[in-house]
Amino acid sequence: MSILDFVFYTFAVVVVIQVIIYLVVFGKFAYLKPKKKRTQNLPVSVIVCAKNEAENLKTFLPSIISQNYPEFEIVLINDASSDDTLDVMEDFKSQYSNIKIVDVKNNEAFWGNKKYALTLGIKASSHEYLLFTDADCKVLSKYWIQEMTSHFSDRKSIILGYGAYSKIKNSFLNKLIRFETLLTAVNYFSFAKLGNPYMGVGRNLAYTKKEFFKANGFIKHMKVRSGDDDLFVNQVATKSNTAICFSADSFTESTPKTKWSAWIRQKRRHISTAKHYKLNHKLSLALLYFCQVLFWILAIALSITTYMWPFVVGLIVFRFIVQYAVYGSSAKKLNESDLLVLLPLLEIFLISVQLVIFIKNLTSKPNHWK
Repeated sequence: MSILDFVFYTFAVVVVIQVIIYLVVFGKFAYLKPKKKRTQNLPVSVIVCAKNEAENLKTFLPSIISQNYPEFEIVLINDASSDDTLDVMEDFKSQYSNIKIVDVKNNEAFWGNKKYALTLGIKASSHEYLLFTDADCKVLSKYWIQEMTSHFSDRKSIILGYGAYSKIKNSFLNKLIRFETLLTAVNYFSFAKLGNPYMGVGRNLAYTKKEFFKANGFIKHMKVRSGDDDLFVNQVATKSNTAICFSADSFTESTPKTKWSAWIRQKRRHISTAKHYKLNHKLSLALLYFCQVLFWILAIALSITTYMWPFVVGLIVFRFIVQYAVYGSSAKKLNESDLLVLLPLLEIFLISVQLVIFIKNLTSKPNHWK
């Protein structure tokens, strides 16, 4: 067998593996039909942790305050801010009786650790059901609380939601950020439906106070400054206790980074956190990434040599048809269909950036909570 034979057969195997992953794994979410949930009107504590977020609170907190929901409190956590965050919180509190403020001072043992601030906020909350979002997030519907909490049940104590990023016209970086966010959501929604949940995003996440204290909070990964959302979910989520929520009324929307350097720093934090996932999750995610990289390397190599080009082209087209079908259905669910036009280009850019970040994280530690 020649080297080109080996490369071609390896490429064919990679394509088959990817197609199986798209259909069997990602298809779990792509072709999932949302089930109508009954309104439960559970008392809810909405928790927002803010560090130097005065302007964002002024802009986005009203979308939470205006929720159409009978009984909820808003727990605002001021994590040792150096700007006017606390003043803004107190101004809102003077106007709305359902707002509670937790003012966190710097603690030498937990310096700059968001998990410490969140723990104090959770302890101060009044209700069993907790719903989390960020200070820079806008809730897109007045039924957000209703939609997210409708998935709680006697068995389901963790609800994974979707946190989108706002669209910026004529910005390739914005499309790349949203594409990465879409793929991440497809991953964690699909794995959850397969009975193997591994992460959630703090921009839109709910769980019970009982689940939090049963796990002793963030104690197992308190020294890892990032990961208050995904590491906690990775630790406690199971097939039986986790549900997903992807109705349009349940979405939140954050302001994305507008500079490459800022986004790279953010991604470095996220990628460095993933190394603390359970082994089976790390292996699964590594396989997904390895297949993506190998597909593009082998596809480009075989295209340059024109070796067995009709079969190579056929495999490439087949792979893209399946990918577009699965991602297209998923993107429609999450209101990100405009990204599909640039799918191949975005995919190449994303796996390249991820590789650079992974290498950079091996040589230096990324920064964490502000």
